[in-house]
Amino acid sequence: MDRKDIRDAMFPDCPIRNILSRMMDKWTLLVLYTLEHKDTLRFNDIKRAIPDISQKSLTVTLKSMEADGLVSRKVTPAVPVKVEYSLTERALSVMTILDQLLSWSLENFSGIIADREKHSQE
Repeated sequence: MDRKDIRDAMFPDCPIRNILSRMMDKWTLLVLYTLEHKDTLRFNDIKRAIPDISQKSLTVTLKSMEADGLVSRKVTPAVPVKVEYSLTERALSVMTILDQLLSWSLENFSGIIADREKHSQE
């Protein structure tokens, strides 16, 4: 599903294809995790927290998250313009589930990597 598409063309009523696949992409979880630990962050603060994300990828991810109602973008007129991002209530409501997924990942990381290595040698 293209980020500009509102719904998956072939499966418009499938929550996995329409919502979860976008939330579980390469960067969205990392941005959610980063914003979870701060009330608000500016673009460059998020970029510093996720150093391997490109400026374009972060911009696209934040726009998609804003479109999905996961991120709030606050613009304060100043020189230069001050833009801050924060999680919405919708995003906060899913964070307990995502925190469990992150905990599971930490608990199982070593075992999964060991299994991958073993499997790649077969």
